[in-house]
Amino acid sequence: MYRGVTLKLAFDSRAGKDRRGVGRYARSLLVALVDSGRGEIVETSAPHRERVDVYHSPWLDGALLRCPVPMVVTVHDLIGLKRPGEQLRNGVRTKLRYLATQRAVRVIVPTGAVADDAIEKLQIPPDRVVVIPEAAAPVFHPRPAAQVEAVRRRYSLPDDYLLWVGGLKIPDPHKRVAALARARRSLPLVLVGDDGPWARELPDVTLTGEVSDDELAAIYTGAHALVLPSGDEGFGLTPIEALACGTPVAACDVPAVREVLSGRAALLPCNDIEGLVRSAESARRPAPAPQVWSWEDAAQATWDVYEAAVRAPARWRGARR
Repeated sequence: MYRGVTLKLAFDSRAGKDRRGVGRYARSLLVALVDSGRGEIVETSAPHRERVDVYHSPWLDGALLRCPVPMVVTVHDLIGLKRPGEQLRNGVRTKLRYLATQRAVRVIVPTGAVADDAIEKLQIPPDRVVVIPEAAAPVFHPRPAAQVEAVRRRYSLPDDYLLWVGGLKIPDPHKRVAALARARRSLPLVLVGDDGPWARELPDVTLTGEVSDDELAAIYTGAHALVLPSGDEGFGLTPIEALACGTPVAACDVPAVREVLSGRAALLPCNDIEGLVRSAESARRPAPAPQVWSWEDAAQATWDVYEAAVRAPARWRGARR
């Protein structure tokens, strides 16, 4: 509640159409925000057309240079800004999105590692940055043997396999999927996600293409282990989903992943992909459970951010840095 009345939120739900982790975040958070009943929600990317109290862009694409109400932006990672020469390659549109994010009254990030990046790379004051972790959606839980066998037949999966989950439309250097495919291993590798021509040329892998959430939960359940070879991450949602399905995880030891998975996954140096594979192949069930944190918890924390944003000094709104 805000000053005794229901807070009215404009939420950019376009982000939910993204098939990557950004979309999972937007879809899961929106459902939990609605279910909380704490305020009224209008799904729009144009808050100037509605009488609202606060605007939330759950991705960079929706950040506005001139927002008529206090704006909250979620920054999932700033990996692009940490790559050598990336700032020179960024187009005008990307630079404007970063500028718009600098003008947000509050910036939500999924980990302390991303908070540090936002403060350093975007020069956002620390008191405007709020860490709210992500969570596994309720659909991700261990599936019975019959469901696992059905999805194995549907996608011609091997009996025992290592798993990677993510977008495969275009190669993303920091994900290092090609290096994972080339690494020596004794177990087959299954890659789940919408794929492109380059992915179909990877050696000795099984591609499923895009799958439903129920199918993905069964694929997680049937996997020997999930492998995360990324050289950087903002959070690492797929390992949380895998753990929720009872599947062990082996990941590269990068700050955000260490923060989220410490004590719950095998963490290996980033320069040792084959060691990462060996660790995944030696994993044993049962996997540790993920942290007790739900999208309902995230929604309550996010509503608190909205209320703080509405109470923020007027000079913060759209302020030029």
